[in-house]
Amino acid sequence: MVAPDRAEATRLLVGFRAGEAGTAERLMPLVYAELRALAAGYLRRERSGHTLQPTALVHEAFLRLVDATALDAKDQTHFVALAANTMRRILVEHARARAAEKRGGRGERTHLETACALSDGPDLDLLALDEALEKLASLDPRQARVVELRFFGGLTVEEVAELTGAARRTIELDWTLARAFLRRELEHGP
Repeated sequence: MVAPDRAEATRLLVGFRAGEAGTAERLMPLVYAELRALAAGYLRRERSGHTLQPTALVHEAFLRLVDATALDAKDQTHFVALAANTMRRILVEHARARAAEKRGGRGERTHLETACALSDGPDLDLLALDEALEKLASLDPRQARVVELRFFGGLTVEEVAELTGAARRTIELDWTLARAFLRRELEHGP
């Protein structure tokens, strides 16, 4: 049985796609706690003293998603995955802007021991991870999507399999191969 909030969120997403007025305002309270937890997790991985706060990150991601003309979230899980990817993009944009302010336009790179394992460590270099993910996406878009959904979206293997329509074993293999690829890319640099 689907939880009432999840069922309501799905109904609101369908209404939003159909242009039903007021659906975005009613959707936000249903997904806010989950998005706020994701944002807090992302910001724990960032450098100390980051100027973005979890609430601001959630609001920016939500606004970008509801302003998107092609928002096609199937259900709450899919919406949260899209929001997680949007948060990642916001953080990458923020990191690029910050790096551009520094002398020479590039920030200092941090050694990525924990990022190589795709952990939650604070020494994750988001720009390096984004570059590696872009490279992976050019080679194997499905593996890159699995990383986005698992690492950034916080989805389980089962949820990714359901969302993508792929077999559970395929997602497990993609996750393993993608992590190995990213580990190699992050250890050796661009």
